[in-house]
Amino acid sequence: MTVLDFKFREETDDDWMEAGSCRGLSDIFFAPLAERPQTRSRREARARAVCLECPVLNTCRDYARAHREYGFWGGENEEERHQAGFRLIAPIGVRA
Repeated sequence: MTVLDFKFREETDDDWMEAGSCRGLSDIFFAPLAERPQTRSRREARARAVCLECPVLNTCRDYARAHREYGFWGGENEEERHQAGFRLIAPIGVRA
C-alpha cells in the first residue's frame, strides 16, 4: 500500500477555530448517544448562547455548511443547516 492509496482530509485554514468561544465545550455541541428531544433542546439552547457571543460565528457557520459537519456549529444544528439548503449525507433529526 502506498501513500496514494490513502484518502486524506482536504487541508483547510482552521486557525479561526482557536478563537472560538466553544473551545473545551464539546459536550454541549455534539449530542451523546440516545439523547432525548427535550435534553437536545436544552443542550442546543446552551450551545446557541455560546455561539451568539462568539467572534468567529459566521466563519464557523460557513465552515460547517461547506464541509457537511455534524453537531452544533455556527449557531446551527444539522436540521437548521439542512433547512438552509446545505445537505448532509445522513442527516440527524431531519423531519420529512
